[in-house]
Amino acid sequence: MQDFDLFVIGAGSGGVRCARIAAQNGARVAIAERRHWGGTCVNLGCVPKKLMVYAADYGREIADAPSYGWDVEPVAHDWSTLISAKDREIERLNRIYVSMLEKAGVTLFTGNASFVDAHTVEIGPSELAPDASVQRVRAKNIVIATGSTPTRLDIPGAEHVIVSDDAFHLTDRPERVAVIGSGYIGVEFAGIFAGLGSTVDLVFRQPHPLRGFDDELRVHLSELLPLNGIKAHPGRSPERIEKVADGYRLHLEGGHVIETDCVFMATGRHPNLAPLKLDNAGVATRDGRIPAKPDDATTNVPGIYAIGDVTDAYNLTPTAIAEGHILAERLFGEPGREWSFATTPKAVFFSQPLATVGLTEEEAVQKYDVDIYTSSFTPMRQTLSGRKGKTLMKLVVDAKSQAVLGAHMIGSDAPEIIQGLAIAITAKLTKRDFDRTIGLHPTSAEEFVTMRNATRHVPRKVG
Repeated sequence: MQDFDLFVIGAGSGGVRCARIAAQNGARVAIAERRHWGGTCVNLGCVPKKLMVYAADYGREIADAPSYGWDVEPVAHDWSTLISAKDREIERLNRIYVSMLEKAGVTLFTGNASFVDAHTVEIGPSELAPDASVQRVRAKNIVIATGSTPTRLDIPGAEHVIVSDDAFHLTDRPERVAVIGSGYIGVEFAGIFAGLGSTVDLVFRQPHPLRGFDDELRVHLSELLPLNGIKAHPGRSPERIEKVADGYRLHLEGGHVIETDCVFMATGRHPNLAPLKLDNAGVATRDGRIPAKPDDATTNVPGIYAIGDVTDAYNLTPTAIAEGHILAERLFGEPGREWSFATTPKAVFFSQPLATVGLTEEEAVQKYDVDIYTSSFTPMRQTLSGRKGKTLMKLVVDAKSQAVLGAHMIGSDAPEIIQGLAIAITAKLTKRDFDRTIGLHPTSAEEFVTMRNATRHVPRKVG
């Protein structure tokens, strides 16, 4: 039986970073992956999703090109070309992840890993290695980094739906798509399918999409949905799905029915823990997740750690990478740089992308009197084409200290702009620092340093 200093279960972004940094610090490291080298982000998440967002973006740019003098012949999108190109890129990235691990000296196991006890792992056949022989290894330290998997609502007809994993491998683009759920995945895929020519219905229980984001941005996003060819059904829950001759009928509460070719369930994700046999190691869970702090990663069992989407902390690729890096250095190296989890920027790659960093207005007023600065305008790019949909920018500022607590934006290049502002907010810069910064003209980004007068003052909520 092989013996290691560290065994990582799951070769996603967090697990790969943890394994690689530990090996570079001299540890004997192994990693097991049952399905995809690179994990969800590379194979069934961020990367292929953004490639599909780019495909939809090109359609809008082609449509706007004549207003800038281009003589564009009628064009049509070929779904199979996109999917084939996406698959080739994912295969290339898979090879890069394997190469990185091998060069770092990490031992690779392909198969389904599960606990035998707190220091023994069994690796058996899996989707990626159906004919693998069963092996057992021992390790002083074991990291659980198996990520998450899509959650399906338990309603009649749920067997007819697709989830995000399936959307990346559809042989044809459905002409009509009903998306259930308005989190990251629901909003992004609604934009992708609409941008590529599908008729899209977006069904969600809240009054506005993207629960947990700043309310002002959520309202603005609701206004953008119909401008992008998406019919919203807020405040409604699905009751059942009926298969009919020419597609499906999605029945909503209140008696409303949507006729569609495809029902896409984007109703959240849950940790992929079932294959691990956690009970054999005594690892505790809470509400289906492993309680673990991002800067610590410890579980209730000494020597067993959890990072990424299996935990009850942050569930984003960059935070999983940071968690893995911190843990590897703490166990086998010297502590490196500090990481600011509280100012982790987030982005939703809709047709008009949304990005945010720091506190929302609703979060800020729980602790501070705040000044709110907003700017809404038609970006220059849309002036000649006449394309509808304004950009919205927002700063949340502590009225007393003038520290900028949060920055929020919907509009072209929002993720790129907010990444830069994340540095400023992590550094606790003030509104005065923003004001003394000269803008880069003509850009949308300059609006963040030219908002001189507060739109409103909001006192701290008491009680």
